[in-house]
Formats: sequence, structure tokens, C-alpha cells
Amino acid sequence: MQSSRREFLKAFVASGASLGLAGMTPWRARAAQTGAKPNIIVILVDDMGFSDLGCYGSEIPTPNLDQLAANGLRFTQFYNTARCCPSRASVLTGLYPHQAGVGHMTEDAGEQYPGYRGRLNDACVTIAEALHGAGYFTAMTGKWHVGQSHGVVPWERGFDRSLNSPAGGFYFPDGKKNRLFLNGQMVADDDPALPSNWYSTDLWTDFGVKFIDEALAAKQPFFLYLAYNAPHFPLQAPADEIARFRGKYMMGWDRLREQRHAKQIELGIMDKAWALSPRPPEVKAWEALSAEEKDRFDLIMAIYAAVVAHMDQGVGRLVAALRERGVLDDTLILFMSDNGGNAESGPDGRTRGNPLGGVKSTVYCGQSWATLENTPLRRYKHFNHEGGISTPLIVHWPAGFAAKGELRSQPGHLIDIMATCVDAAGANYPAEHNGKPIQPMEGRSLRPAFANQPIQRDALFWEHEGNAAVRVGAWKLVRLGRGGAWELYNMKTDRTELHDLAAEQPDRVKELAAKWEAWAERAHVVPAPPKRLPKERGKKAPAKRP
Repeated sequence: MQSSRREFLKAFVASGASLGLAGMTPWRARAAQTGAKPNIIVILVDDMGFSDLGCYGSEIPTPNLDQLAANGLRFTQFYNTARCCPSRASVLTGLYPHQAGVGHMTEDAGEQYPGYRGRLNDACVTIAEALHGAGYFTAMTGKWHVGQSHGVVPWERGFDRSLNSPAGGFYFPDGKKNRLFLNGQMVADDDPALPSNWYSTDLWTDFGVKFIDEALAAKQPFFLYLAYNAPHFPLQAPADEIARFRGKYMMGWDRLREQRHAKQIELGIMDKAWALSPRPPEVKAWEALSAEEKDRFDLIMAIYAAVVAHMDQGVGRLVAALRERGVLDDTLILFMSDNGGNAESGPDGRTRGNPLGGVKSTVYCGQSWATLENTPLRRYKHFNHEGGISTPLIVHWPAGFAAKGELRSQPGHLIDIMATCVDAAGANYPAEHNGKPIQPMEGRSLRPAFANQPIQRDALFWEHEGNAAVRVGAWKLVRLGRGGAWELYNMKTDRTELHDLAAEQPDRVKELAAKWEAWAERAHVVPAPPKRLPKERGKKAPAKRP
């Protein structure tokens, strides 16, 4: 696989040379030619927890992302929407997901539920559409998952070039289920346009580089949306890379959580006053497991670690390509995750097929390892407690700010990515799409935070599957499910949400709940479908979520 990828990239370089790219000028000269507009890359990973990068406390080796952080910024309170489709809708549009029509997944709940149509609607624009007016060459690679089954596709939503899968869900070519679309044309796993024996993380990276070369040849600033499907289930990685981590997780989740938490305090990611959340009752103590159980769990996490480490290698190859082309310094890179670690399949996780981690296998980490992935926070993907909605943001832009290796604690959100891109590009956010008015951006530019200034906003809001939250300043109101009681936490003193202050401050609860209700009405969160959506009801019921 490594050999075929090298041959593939060699062909890219050769084609670039034929277009006059070999003697490309440094970024400052090119910036002068293009009106000093920075290139922009938004990297979104899938189901990666808050503590899964080395620079956020992990033991998983992520040297490339750690280096971006060392030469850039890390946000410690950056938020997503708790689920893949809604998060993608927010990243792409700068709106809350329900406003863009993707309040749940890609099932269509019908016209009476505009927030749950399962696709990007016509009352929004994508970052690619917004940047076109500023002269950008726009491209995407990876997981789309915002309504391709309904006809919403990247090549009709502003992207000049694209290699995408409608919904992810694979790593290796298997000749059967994978669907890939190259610039709007469906291609088979073994199409000559693709390298042989590809691995999806490499595929997305390689084509990202290819599209960047096309932008440079056209002498345009570029916007690349790189949506890795790693580390989403079914977890799969090259066997030799899995073997590298085998045995390293026999320490177990209890000791590893303590180690990650201690490292987070040392790095300044977490305040030592914020206690490590307790192991959930559904998760067994590691020492209570049998030797056979420990070996199985060690293999599950070895596969997960291999997937994350390979994703980091992909980021490293992308950064190296930017450096080789002389454009790294003037490229704004934003790296983030779509939700917290995934507890689906319950405490035991899932291991099916043989060999585990190979193309014919299905592996889920499950709740036990997801508790480690989200250290030190509570809960997981789907939920609006911090473990579900808080994940890393790394920002790298040498030409845009002087800070290196610094932390930023200003709360940010995926809705801010559109505003940040428009601001950095000097673009104008459109007033309409296809002749119809669109909604104004909900997000705020993160550029003030780059200079360690506050981000001016009133509140941040969440809702997914009835789970809900609102944050105003240091105060966060959150509930578990539509019928759950509101819980109140002070994020300044209790980031891990261990001390519910709702009973002590009923007036604050009432005030924040009213603010959430007003937002829910405005953002099409209500009315919500009264039942699970039709296509979901037909699926086999998943294990109960923690």
C-alpha cells in the first residue's frame, strides 16, 4: 500500500511540473499576486475524543498534530454538536444544524419539521459558496453526510473539486459497499483514477494535495475541506500498525484516565481544581476483568490507536506538501472533531469478523474505552454534557498570528468556522442562495481569540435527540433527554460537571431555560419529530446508550 501511494503522489508531482509548478515562488510572492488572501484548510475528524491527541493528554503518538499545536494555538473549550451529520452542517454553513435542515441525521421527517429534513436546505450557503466570491478555488475530500441521498452534493454546493463518500463507514476497498464520487462521477474501488490498495485516510489526503496543486496552478488561493472518517467505526487499520500498539493498553482505562488527566493538568488543558469524573457504574474496574477480557479490550484500543495515529500521519503528509510548495506559512489550518468519543455498543464494545481491524471486521470501542477517550469529561457522542460536545481545536497560521504553543480558553463552536473563514479571506457572506434569502451566520469569527481577545456573543446552544444545553459565560444548563431535569454547572469552577447547582439557583435555571426555549423556537429545534425517524425504526436496535 505504501509503495502504490508513493507512485500515485509521484505522478501528481510530475503533472504539477508540467503545469509550471516546479519553480513555484514562496508564499509571499504568490500572496501578492492573489491579493494577500490566505489559503484555508478545515480538517474535521470523526468520533475522536477530547483527550485522544498527545497535545491534549493522550499516550497515542500524534507528533504531526502536536507540532501544529506547538507552532500554533490550542483551544481548551471548543464545542461541536454531539453528532456527525449535525456537526458537518454547522461547520459548512455557520448555522446551528437545525437551521440548516440537519437537526438529526439524514432521514427526512417531512415538511412540518423543517429542522429535520436530513439535508442542507436552500436557506444556507456553504463555506465554499461563500469563498467563491472572493476568488477561491474550493475543494473537499472525505465524508460528506449532509444529504447526498436527497440530492445535496458537494459539486453543487460550491466545491470546484471533490472526492467524497456520501456517509463514510469504510477504510479499505472491499469491492462491494463503498461508494466514492470523484468530481460528481461515481467511481469503483478499483477505478484507475484511484491508487491501488488504498486506505481511506490516505485517499482523502492524497486527493487533497492533488486539488491544492490544481489551485496553485490556477494561481488562486484555495479552500480545502478535509473530512476524515477516522476514527469512526468500523475501526480498521493496517495490521502492522495495529501490532505496534498491541499490549500497550493492558494498563487499562482506570490508570490511563489518571495518566491522561495528570498530563492535561501539566499541559494547562485542565485546571487541577476540576476533578476527574468518576468511572461510570456500567464500566467495570479494569482489575475486575479476566485475562481474556483484558486481552480483547487491549486489541480494541490498539486498533483505535492505530487509526488515530495513521490520521496524524495523513495530517503530517499534508503539512509536508504545503511546506514543499512554499505555502504553509500563509495557510490557515483549523483541526477539529465532530463529536466526543463514541460509547455506542455499550461497555463491552463490538468485535466481529476476522482478523479484527481488517477489511472484513467490525470493531467499536464501546463505552469503556470512550470513557478514556473523553478524559476527564462526562458522557459521550449524542449527549450535550461536556464529553459529547467538547473536543480539540488546533489552529496553525504563522502569517496570521505570532503566538506559538499557546492555549485559548475562550468558548468557541463549530458555527464559528464559517465566520472565521469569511473573515480571514476578506470575503462577503452572501445575502441569498439561488435567488432566495439565506439566514445570517450564527457564529462569530475566532480571529479575536487568536490575539487572545474575547469573542463577543450572548450564548451558545445545543440540542440532539432531546438532549439539550445552553451556555452563557461560565454558566451551563444541560439536560439528559427531553424529559430530563435541567442541571446547572459553573464551567469556571466545575468543568467536569460534578456539582449540579440547579437546586441552589432556581432563578438562574429558569432564566437560562427560557433563553434555550426561545432559541429552540427560532432555530427550528421545535417542533421535533414525535418519534424516531422511519428509517431508524427499521434498523436493529443498538445497545442501550450510557
